[in-house]
Amino acid sequence: MKAVIYARVSTKKDVQETSLTRQRDELLQMAANYGMQVVKVIEEQASGYEIEREGIVDMLDAVKEGADVVLIQDETRLGRGNAKIALMRCLQKEGVRVYTRSHNGELQLSDADSMVLDIIAIVEEYQRKIHNMKIKRGMQRAVQNGFRPERNLKNQHINSGREKKEVPIEEIVRLRKNELTFAEIAATLRGFGYDVSKATVHRRYQEYEREQLDIVK
Repeated sequence: MKAVIYARVSTKKDVQETSLTRQRDELLQMAANYGMQVVKVIEEQASGYEIEREGIVDMLDAVKEGADVVLIQDETRLGRGNAKIALMRCLQKEGVRVYTRSHNGELQLSDADSMVLDIIAIVEEYQRKIHNMKIKRGMQRAVQNGFRPERNLKNQHINSGREKKEVPIEEIVRLRKNELTFAEIAATLRGFGYDVSKATVHRRYQEYEREQLDIVK
């Protein structure tokens, strides 16, 4: 197993710095005992209630690069309050196992934490269903209003190397005239294979309107 060691203290006092060193050394020993390959050691001095921590970003980057275990002294080192739950959910979704020194093994969640994480997972699933439903509805409305994706998708690969995203401006204009919101237009185009955001669609439409004004002038 590839492991990331994450050690954290909340202040920069000398006694806390000693604790940071102790956490690191004990977790390195724990990794050795389990035969884990340590790919990154992160030491951080920050509040556990803060979610915007450089060490957390580094830890999640290591997970994306292949680490499958996070080693911490105890669950409060990962975070406290809502920050802890949010990070636990991030690791859970990545299929990462968390080992703690206090448990001398894999983290055992409390019943309350397990329940909260289950609720979050259910809410996220319903959010995905609602999002997919909105995309489907937008696609249906677009086709009903004359959008023909096959005319634009067949040559999409030709300009794939250009920095500016290629989107069918004529379809954006058509869908906008049919009273779709920019969010609905973006969702519709994504459903047809275009990697565009609401902001991109809005920007392209504004560019189109400026061009039309220049023509009139």
